[in-house]
Order: sequence, then C-alpha cells, then structure tokens
Amino acid sequence: MQALTAENLYSLEQYHGLRQDFRAKVLAHKRHRQIAIGPNATLYFEDRLTIQYQVQEMLRIERIFETEGIEEELSTYNPLIPDGSNLKATFMLEFPDVDERKVALQALRGVEDRTYMRVGDLARVNAIADEDLERTDDDKTSAVHFMRFEFSAEMVAALRAGAQLFAGIDHPELQREVALSAESRESLLADFD
Repeated sequence: MQALTAENLYSLEQYHGLRQDFRAKVLAHKRHRQIAIGPNATLYFEDRLTIQYQVQEMLRIERIFETEGIEEELSTYNPLIPDGSNLKATFMLEFPDVDERKVALQALRGVEDRTYMRVGDLARVNAIADEDLERTDDDKTSAVHFMRFEFSAEMVAALRAGAQLFAGIDHPELQREVALSAESRESLLADFD
C-alpha cells in the first residue's frame, strides 16, 4: 500500500461536507478489521483507509491547514500503513474499571511481545511491537501498543490459497488463540497487495 500524501487528503472544507458519509464508509470497513483475542484484548488492523480517516480527523479537530502541519500528521501516521509484506495493528487492552485495569496491566507486562498471528500450520508471526517508543516499564505494560506482523512469501501464498488465519497471545496470564472470520481474513489479505 502506498503512503498517504497531502494530495490524497480532503481540505477542511471538503471534509466537513463529506465527513458523515466518509465516517460511515470507514466504520463499515473497520468492522472486519477488529479482532478480539480475549474479552479485553483487541487488535485493530490499520490500512490506508483507516489511517486517512485518522489523519482527516486530526486535521479537523486541530484545525490544521498549513502544509507543515499536514506533513507532520502524515509523517506520524504513515508508518501505520502496511507496506505489502506485513499487517499493522493497534493493540488495545481495554478494562473499563480503573482498578481492574491497573492490576491487569501489571499482570500482563510484556504481553505485546507475546502476541502473534499464524497462517494455517505454518510458524507463528510474532508481533514487532512499539517501534516508535517503549510502552512498557518495570511495573506495567501500556493499554495501547502499535504492532507490525511480517509475513513470508510462503505465508502470503498460503493465505491467498485459502489457509486459515489466526491471532493469539501466549502470555502466562493470557493464553488464547482465535480463528479469524472469512470476512476478516479477506479484508486483511488485501493489505498484501
């Protein structure tokens, strides 16, 4: 997938008029790109459309229209767009209760390094997490991580041939693997084009 450029974005005025329809389109697109690995652990897979929406929303909220500001947003978010050999995701550990979240984030320290994907019976693809900055310290993990999953040509070919796709976590406090739906698998397969 190609990175976004300023030419791919709507002006603030254009976006204001298109926002409702564009948002509906993106939300429908995201429906098959959210993979719950557990009740509190979800992978939100990014692509060019989801990142364009994120950039458009940031520009709108912050009223950014200067070239420098737009380029800064693009340089921040473009690294989250898959580049043909990988899937990229925002991984969220979501606990509504503050006290429960605090305990869980302590217990799940290092979970970002134990998250993986698997194609059929092939080897696991371990997440490469938080390349921009460290989000785990000596006491706890973060509730949000950015992940990249690098797939071999063999894995991509197996997916194209119909192999099942799985997402999982192999952490002492959370061990779970889920099979992706056919719709999710197809949506993510497009990221390899």
